[in-house]
Amino acid sequence: MKYSHLIFSCLLMSSSNAFITGRKSNNAASLMPRSNSNTASSSMMQSVVTNHEVVKVELGDDRSYPIYIGGKFEPSEGGAMLASHVHGNRCLIVTNDRVAPILLDKYVEMIESNGKQVDTLVLPDGEENKSIDVMTMVLDKAMELGLDRKVTFVALGGGVIGDMVGFSAAIYQRGVNFIQVPTTVMSMVDSSVGGKTGVNHPLGKNMVGAFYQPQCVYIDIDTLNTLPDRELQSGISEIIKYGLIQDADFFIWLEKNMDGLLNRDLEVFTYAIKRSCEIKAAVVEADEKEAGLRATLNLGHTFGHAIESGSGYGHWLHGEAVAIGTAMAAQMSAKMGWIEDSLVERIYKILLAAKLPVELPVDSPMDQETFLKLMSKDKKVANGQLRLILLKGDLGNCVFTADFDEQAMIDTIDTFVAECKGKSA
Repeated sequence: MKYSHLIFSCLLMSSSNAFITGRKSNNAASLMPRSNSNTASSSMMQSVVTNHEVVKVELGDDRSYPIYIGGKFEPSEGGAMLASHVHGNRCLIVTNDRVAPILLDKYVEMIESNGKQVDTLVLPDGEENKSIDVMTMVLDKAMELGLDRKVTFVALGGGVIGDMVGFSAAIYQRGVNFIQVPTTVMSMVDSSVGGKTGVNHPLGKNMVGAFYQPQCVYIDIDTLNTLPDRELQSGISEIIKYGLIQDADFFIWLEKNMDGLLNRDLEVFTYAIKRSCEIKAAVVEADEKEAGLRATLNLGHTFGHAIESGSGYGHWLHGEAVAIGTAMAAQMSAKMGWIEDSLVERIYKILLAAKLPVELPVDSPMDQETFLKLMSKDKKVANGQLRLILLKGDLGNCVFTADFDEQAMIDTIDTFVAECKGKSA
């Protein structure tokens, strides 16, 4: 299977049930931050001209959409962008109780100034509230307001809000439009793009949901100035992932520019977010429903999701758990001889530079049994067989495969839980 239109090369190896993908830029100059004027349009939307960056997700069937990326958006400009994707007269902005005091009034005014009627709903914040019960509050509100199929839901917040509002939009009256307005690094570079929506189940993370694409993604990088350092750092783990699995030159750029990211440099962050969105958009275009290639975006997530679930939702931020999971995937890959120890060292170094965790604390409840039980329920399990995303070969390459050394996986888990108290904690 060949995707000639992708910006990277990929190969499906059916004999080993492995999906291998990787890319290296031919021009290092292409990795420098830049600012262009762009015009975003599709057959289902009004044309919107902006001096900010625009990445397009091309899906066909009138489902393509733009990702607007910038800082210092003028309210009139941003309001016009958002309103152009509200095809009816009404919209429901859903946010959480942390974002609402800072941004809700601003976005209500932006959209209302363009002739739309806006209602709002504020949900409790936190991964522990990413549940069917809390999501039902969105449906309840929409029904109480008598909103019809022309309504547009607006997800104003991080990944939890985006996932829940997107899922609500997918099932309300069998589908209404929605817009993503991500406010965290994690949601800007990952969860807001690609149409994965859903909620957690007590037995597994994101196990109830749907693939449902937004009308647009509106990224105002200035909102990152409202983030606590810990949440900013958590999101950087997903940016690092893109370099590891697809783009060696981007990884090298990140190694050199980590201080700029931590210091919230607008130019540095604009480029990092744009490059991440470009990579994800290309993957989504090729494999929207995660049949193979898109699964590679989950490097570190199988271990990470187990850590999140086993430790109790809310104990770890998603990116923190993924950082530990990425360290585990790197160690396992090295144990099988798939990558050099020097690459493992670079991975640990960049994660630590981003102030992310690379090991479990002594008081962690995780043990081998907990890991294996939770990983067996992972969404990437097929026909009862666990499949993992692992690194193989040079920097920028990975595999999605069930053909791995199970003992290497167990040894890796044992190494990471060796000093943990496990269930007795």
